[in-house]
Amino acid sequence: MLVKESHVDLQTSSGLMRTYIYQPNLPNYPEAKFPGVAVFTEIYQVTGPLDRFCRQIASQGYIVACNESFHEFEPLGSPLAYDVPGTDKGNFYKIEKELGAYDEDATVVIDHLMSRPDCTGKIGATGMCLGGHLAFRAAFDHRVLASVCYFATDIHSETLGKGKQSNSLARVPEIQGEVVMIFGKQDNHVPRAGRDLIRKTLEDADVTTTFLEVQAQHAFIRDELSKGRYDAAISKVCFELLLELFHRNLHLDLGPQKGKINTKDLPLVC
Repeated sequence: MLVKESHVDLQTSSGLMRTYIYQPNLPNYPEAKFPGVAVFTEIYQVTGPLDRFCRQIASQGYIVACNESFHEFEPLGSPLAYDVPGTDKGNFYKIEKELGAYDEDATVVIDHLMSRPDCTGKIGATGMCLGGHLAFRAAFDHRVLASVCYFATDIHSETLGKGKQSNSLARVPEIQGEVVMIFGKQDNHVPRAGRDLIRKTLEDADVTTTFLEVQAQHAFIRDELSKGRYDAAISKVCFELLLELFHRNLHLDLGPQKGKINTKDLPLVC
């Protein structure tokens, strides 16, 4: 599908938050409705790679909303550069922003999607790096039916936000939707022990989870200035997993789930 783009400036308690909207462009179907997807950014805000990622999702039949993560600190419409000053600034903002402000941003974006007459009210979330963690936290909102978290940072260490005392793992039992966690096995931002902790916490809480570890480094889906880490082939596989999850949870109408399959109850057959 063709995609049209716009933006809205949504009100938060700290001021306006620029949020970019990507949606299917079907002028001959003025009453068409689509599921919504909240996309959360890495520390560089809404850059070229985020733009392209959002367009790809929207073209599959979703209304995508991608907000600027650091609207408290930067003028509206200001992506950070993929260089040392931009990285330093983004990493500083990441732990200067209040944890509750991240959650408020997500709530405001989801509220906007839910309020749109062209949205079905079924909501998913995704993001990468910082945005992977924010998509993980967005899953605490029961309106979010599916989340795809790419190489989410700071979950295992609970160091997101001012004071670096986040509570993401402690809140895992609040997740009611389905979650996909994607990590590169060579990601030195989230070591093996951290990935194992996240997986165990999700499984212990009986969250419906797909946990994928691929032969890649951090930021492997960033197709611009990735410092030699972009892997198009693996990115394609991961995007197909995202589409399957969103199609099954957001596009299909399966009705309410009644219980979960217990592997202990399945016959042991070959």
